[in-house]
Amino acid sequence: MRYLPLTPEDRTEMLSRVGVRHIDDLFADVPAATLRAPDLPPGKSELEVERTLAQMAARNMAAGSVPFFIGCGAYRHHIPASVDHLIQRSEFLTSYTPYQPEIAQGTLQTLFEFQTQVAMLTGMEVANASMYDGSTAAAEAVLMAHRITKRRKAVLAGNLHPHYRATIATVSAMAGDEVVALQPHPAGAGQHFEIDAETSCVVVQFPDFYGHLTDLRPIAEQARAAVALGLLVPPGECGADIVVAEGQSLGNPLGFGGPYVGLFASRQKFVRQMPGRLAGATMDAAGRRGFVLTLSAREQHIRREKATSNICTSAGLCALAFSIHLSLLGEAGLTRLARLNHAHAVELADKLAAVPGVAVRNGHFFNEFTIRVPGSAAAVIEALARKGVLGGVPVSRLEPRRPELADLIVVAATETTTAADISAYAAALREVLR
Repeated sequence: MRYLPLTPEDRTEMLSRVGVRHIDDLFADVPAATLRAPDLPPGKSELEVERTLAQMAARNMAAGSVPFFIGCGAYRHHIPASVDHLIQRSEFLTSYTPYQPEIAQGTLQTLFEFQTQVAMLTGMEVANASMYDGSTAAAEAVLMAHRITKRRKAVLAGNLHPHYRATIATVSAMAGDEVVALQPHPAGAGQHFEIDAETSCVVVQFPDFYGHLTDLRPIAEQARAAVALGLLVPPGECGADIVVAEGQSLGNPLGFGGPYVGLFASRQKFVRQMPGRLAGATMDAAGRRGFVLTLSAREQHIRREKATSNICTSAGLCALAFSIHLSLLGEAGLTRLARLNHAHAVELADKLAAVPGVAVRNGHFFNEFTIRVPGSAAAVIEALARKGVLGGVPVSRLEPRRPELADLIVVAATETTTAADISAYAAALREVLR
């Protein structure tokens, strides 16, 4: 097949259609510094290029190289070596959508097992396999609620993760839907949700962005999206109709924002409005158990206007990593892991609360909580980094337009957090605030 590039006339017509004059105008919102090419010589040998790039990479502070307390939706956990070994088998690594079940039984079975695990974790009746990440899963949940209720307004809790809120707002804007985002409550105070005849869903995070654990039962009559599991009451038992979560914590390492895996589960009665795909178990003509794609309401399978979503394929390998890690842990292992995470977080909170000028804002939390520090939290984080401690996420980084939140830091602890790490953080914070 010949490659036929666009003519200048073609390009002009395309740019005119989207309302810009030059291709560069499409990048107007991207900071110029990010578009600047690295200062590299025009030609080097492979060995010299490797050495140069390694020196550039060494300027970063790797998560495992220093005490690490960053969270806010992406966490550093120990991933068994067997996870990476298994997902790199060619049968899994190169597989795509399993159109031919007779040659894709392994892929279909892993998807089926993944769905079963997610349904058990969330306390829901059915789960898909899977979504891009937690934020896109939340946006898809809102669209699903709109389809179910025939309403077009979503109410977002104030303590929803800013990335989730932004993703929902972007998708809703493209669809012409209404979004009502409540004000953040860093102290964890209860919020009043004004529900009217146009409201399709209420989106609530659990634990919330600031680490607070809130009783979801008072709003159990409303649809909600929740994020956290292992030791806590599953959101399905709290009355949730749709549950979404970020699955990065199991099997998937930190990776500058991805790829991650979104979990999505709902009540059985809503299954035909669920985005993505569902793998199911069946019996063949000989009575043998087999696996098939039971439901796949995406545009390549059905008419475009009838599709619920075009998401499902990209996160398949990440879903497999999630499933392998969870299988290795087992139910008892996951519970022990959750208890260990919580214990480390409690120890960390106690140590940080003893630092003069620091206040822990949470009465109840799982493995993440918020502290208040004197002055600028962003400046404190930078000072800690210079002392070799990655001390968390300043809320101002994700909420830059809310100066009243500029003194808050969200801090996380996992099973990888050691007593020495905690002591180093407390000591460094004490010096920074002196």
